[in-house]
Amino acid sequence: MEAADDPVGSSRVFPSPPGLARIDLAFRAALDEAVRHMGATAPNPPVGCAILDADGTILTVAAHHRAGAAHAEALALRQCADQGLMDRAAIAVVTLEPCNHTGRTGPCSEAILASPIRTVWIGAADPNPRVAGGGGERLRAAGCAVHGLAGRDDPAGLALAADCRALIAPFVHWSRTGRAWLTVKQALDAQGSMIPPAGRTTFTSDAALTLAHRLRRATDAVVTGSGTVLADRPGLDVRRVADHAGRAARVLAVCDRRGRVPEDWRAAAAGRGFEIVTCDDIARLPEMLGAAGVLWALVEAGPTLLAAVRAEGVWDDWLTIRAGAESGEKLCFATRRGEETPLRLLLGPARDRFVEETCFPAS
Repeated sequence: MEAADDPVGSSRVFPSPPGLARIDLAFRAALDEAVRHMGATAPNPPVGCAILDADGTILTVAAHHRAGAAHAEALALRQCADQGLMDRAAIAVVTLEPCNHTGRTGPCSEAILASPIRTVWIGAADPNPRVAGGGGERLRAAGCAVHGLAGRDDPAGLALAADCRALIAPFVHWSRTGRAWLTVKQALDAQGSMIPPAGRTTFTSDAALTLAHRLRRATDAVVTGSGTVLADRPGLDVRRVADHAGRAARVLAVCDRRGRVPEDWRAAAAGRGFEIVTCDDIARLPEMLGAAGVLWALVEAGPTLLAAVRAEGVWDDWLTIRAGAESGEKLCFATRRGEETPLRLLLGPARDRFVEETCFPAS
């Protein structure tokens, strides 16, 4: 692809100095900051931005916090100015192409052009068909050197590009289809059963339980079945990690053809910050959640609902935590369309045990 035809400038000719290693560090910092706010930005995507000086030293890092708040680039620029570092700002590293339209906030492309920055690195192109894109083109037309990770074929560049795509995978899916991205989390014991031993509520490790709460924090909705509600009366809130402060109500979708949701449980769930909805047709669930502004939903349910989710083909990725008889847990995933999964960004210490190969979801 020629640079002139590429909206985010994925030319294979890169500037030096600074070296790519410093650009890569900036991308990693921007990704890490964006991941911290996953679950709080809907219906906007999570985005991170780092601002560097001409030598590649990171001056500031920021991320989009929530819809209506400053975008990552604008916040990073504000932080840079507040710290008296704007005269050193030379390079912006952004996980997603800067917007070039006016919504609740002004165009990030214009905010960058109003600063001394004249080199911009972009992790992923803006996929949203609902807005006038062209942030990369606007920056280039104004004289900026614009570079995209899509033009790199080195291992570090490929890994960063994959992470930038994974960060916005639910947003891309929602933008193109209007449907929420559904992640199924399923824990199985060594015999393939989902039923914990007598006297216990789980058979997974503390690390796996923490991962479950990280997933709840990062998603916009939790999906469960009425059977789980009636049998276990689950809380489904975030407890093992700190939740987003002041976040909008998280959707809690209960799937049941007969609407069996106890009123006291519903009231208690609302008190924990949930907006409770019911769904009587699993095939309509992703569209129903998408219409409510949900980008990413986590399915935590029993075998009956999981079998229905699989049979209807409404899942997008499927995380299986398999408890081994002797060798501990194995974490693996399946994706329906071969797309990058946002799961890869949330594993934390569990990443060493994450098998990055397709494992078919259990029925």
